[in-house]
Amino acid sequence: MRTVIESELELRLVLSPERSIAVPSRFIYHTCDPYAVHVAFHIGSGSPVLWTFARELLVEGVFRPCGQGDVRVWPTRVESHGVLCLALSSPDGDALLEVPVPALSAWLESTLRAVPPSREHERLGIDDGLRELLSPTAREAWPSDDSGEPGDAGITP
Repeated sequence: MRTVIESELELRLVLSPERSIAVPSRFIYHTCDPYAVHVAFHIGSGSPVLWTFARELLVEGVFRPCGQGDVRVWPTRVESHGVLCLALSSPDGDALLEVPVPALSAWLESTLRAVPPSREHERLGIDDGLRELLSPTAREAWPSDDSGEPGDAGITP
């Protein structure tokens, strides 16, 4: 069963230490893609800017700095409110966003109830796919090269 868990959050794009602007965002989690989270940033253009990264990055980032490269996160306080700093880097530029921890934590908890940590692999269906691929029925469906005819792979017109 495929479940989608979404939450609309208002983030703050930090322009300078004294100035930030609101960025409406949608956090999206698909149980069929259990390791990833998707964030759609609505920045006033025709279509949102979409970023995808590991759910574990947000889970860990609520407690301690983590990540490297394009996505880094760390917890802090702004005006006595808990926020998660989300630093994004791409060839088009860099952005520092502040995510309200209470709203993010509530959404993360929903994703963790849907697919608990260390159980993500169960949602990928790899075992079922391998079982089906290696089953005798599946192997019989493939053409055989036992026909004895040179160049004939057992395919008849």
